[in-house]
Amino acid sequence: MSSLRTSRTRLAGAAATVVLAALSLTACQDGTGVHASGTPAAATTTANSPSAPPASGTAPSGTGSSTPQARSTTGTTRPAASTSTSKARVPAGRPVTCEGSNTKTVAAPLNRPVNHMLLTVTNTGRATCYLYGYPAVRFGEAQAVPPVIEASQPQAVVTLEPGESGYASVNLSATDGSGSNGHTVNSLTVSFRGRSGNESVGTAAHPSLPAKGVYVDDSLKVTYWQQSMDDAVQW
Repeated sequence: MSSLRTSRTRLAGAAATVVLAALSLTACQDGTGVHASGTPAAATTTANSPSAPPASGTAPSGTGSSTPQARSTTGTTRPAASTSTSKARVPAGRPVTCEGSNTKTVAAPLNRPVNHMLLTVTNTGRATCYLYGYPAVRFGEAQAVPPVIEASQPQAVVTLEPGESGYASVNLSATDGSGSNGHTVNSLTVSFRGRSGNESVGTAAHPSLPAKGVYVDDSLKVTYWQQSMDDAVQW
């Protein structure tokens, strides 16, 4: 009796195996795509497809957590230190002509040499400026400017960095009294020359004179602009 039950059990197991095999074969042949794991073939293909775009916010394969190159090129913010250094390097600008708007002019009578006045022009701008030629001075209501002492011409154009000064002296009157048309004046206008040395450029300066004024005559003349005060007062 026991042997009969064992034989029936084995027969039932074999029949079940044959049925499962037949179902698996039929599934593969009729295109249902069912595998032994139960995963649809279409789903497996989509997940592994190289053309599938990455999920939003996910870095592409092989880049780790790095931002794509196009985004890093346009969206990078420079370190604060680099930005500060860049701002600190402010160009001084191209050299300009010294004139009234970028300089300060002071007129001071001298005790020695006698009957002389020193003009001091200081660069108050941010760029280097050039003092061309000699000052065109007009005392009081004078229409003409006095001549220049040709022997005082320097070898190079006077160049003033910001804060630096240039000088010229004015021979106000003859020391021996030989000058004519002597008179006292209370105002002074100083005009600046351009590169050609002939025309006046920019704004004129109006330095103050002593309250009692200064005495001038027809021997009035000026020096060229000088780089140093000593060179200016020796004429």
